Amino acid sequence: VPGAGAALRPCSSQVAQDGINKPVIDRIIRVDHAGEYGANRIYAGQMAVLGRSSVGPVIQQMWNQEKNHLKKFNELMVAYRVRPTVLLPFWNVAGFVLGAGSALLGKKGAMACTVAVEESISEHYNNQIRTLIEEDPEKYKELLQVIKQFRDEEQEHHDIGLEHDAEA
Repeated sequence: VPGAGAALRPCSSQVAQDGINKPVIDRIIRVDHAGEYGANRIYAGQMAVLGRSSVGPVIQQMWNQEKNHLKKFNELMVAYRVRPTVLLPFWNVAGFVLGAGSALLGKKGAMACTVAVEESISEHYNNQIRTLIEEDPEKYKELLQVIKQFRDEEQEHHDIGLEHDAEA
């Protein structure tokens, strides 16, 4: 009998799945993936309008970090076997429209959008950090490290927006 007595093929990921709170982890990764996907689309919309302006390189720098965030959450979705949200087509369109629409208001409009979005995302990441620490900080050490790093980078984007006249 093929496979009889053979060990199961190990999961291709390096993530130990034993004892994790699967619903909590699924929700965190799914939501963060959707958020990073949406952020990528916002910056794509802003670059479509302002990419050749004086603020284009600043937007591109933030977008490059968002691309790395999305790449990492794509990897985590595979590692933790999390399905993406069914709302990705919505985030695709809505994110681009929000980015382009805010950029049509000019640099200040784009930066105001960035500040508002990044403030919300930073708060969201802080709530997830609290949840994972309450669950078990050692068990979720890798995920906590990723979320903390991304929260700090999102806060940096927020501050960059403020430096570029978002409040005006």
